[in-house]
Amino acid sequence: MTDPQLLVQERLARNTWGILGSQGYVLGLDLGSYGLRAALVDLHRHSYTSAHVESETQPPDQMVDSLVELARSLMADQGVTADRLVRVGVGIPGPVDIRSGTVRLIPRMSGWENYPLQEKIESAFDAVTLVDNDANLIALGEATFGAGKGSRDLFYLHLSSGVGGGIVLDGRLYHGATSTAGEIGHAVVGHGWSGVGRPATLEELVSIRGLLRRAEELGFATNNLHDLFSDHAVGQQVVREAVTMLAMKLAQVVSLIDPNTVVLGGVVARIGGEPFVQAIAAQVNQFIAPAFARPVQIVPATLGFDSVAIGGIALALESMRD
Repeated sequence: MTDPQLLVQERLARNTWGILGSQGYVLGLDLGSYGLRAALVDLHRHSYTSAHVESETQPPDQMVDSLVELARSLMADQGVTADRLVRVGVGIPGPVDIRSGTVRLIPRMSGWENYPLQEKIESAFDAVTLVDNDANLIALGEATFGAGKGSRDLFYLHLSSGVGGGIVLDGRLYHGATSTAGEIGHAVVGHGWSGVGRPATLEELVSIRGLLRRAEELGFATNNLHDLFSDHAVGQQVVREAVTMLAMKLAQVVSLIDPNTVVLGGVVARIGGEPFVQAIAAQVNQFIAPAFARPVQIVPATLGFDSVAIGGIALALESMRD
């Protein structure tokens, strides 16, 4: 079963979120750089609905207003008034001060520095609101509803225009001292493919831009990521190099946090498909040291384009346990 709606509804039917988790509605929102998404669950009937709109980059207040309008439209379609909301969870593509719900910045959108997003959403809906990084929310969503369902300890790797990650330990998100735990894309991994120069980060090497740049270095100039997963010799070399690099880093993650499951998501993993994920999985389990010699489940993400909004729902539900 891979339909996100069915996955969410099946898990909601097995309520483990206490008294609040059996009544009212929870809203999950995705204030993404590729559009706006909202997801709504009825905690009593265990139903799930979602909506999205394409959105160009706008000033923060305008984007928030558009997201609120989308959510209110979804609620109106379902006959839900704001007083029925018990929680709202919001994901954004950048670092967050989770204590205050303030956006620190969004790398590919200007004007978001120290933006009070939690305050804005709470004012709009008069409901307790939680804000977190999008990769963190995908990690929690996959652990709660998706590919990692049943795993108490999970690492999520996001491969797209950037490289990010999220950590779930003992069923809860782990944020670290400054709320940036899991951001493996910023980790220094070596001196690039040439082995010289300044140390490179994982994001510089295996993000979409990094992969296309590597192909150009090898004489294959293309702006289409699909070309790298074709039968072109250079594309195949780029993919092999990326598989080995990712497998090495994930083997280190496994030795550090000992997860049950590693979930791979993002555009790169989606285009690479099952062969790409299986190739990484095979090498990860070869690279794990003997002391940790147990097969680690490495699987593709299953929640699709609503994954951040679904993660917002998971975050809201998690908060009800406290």
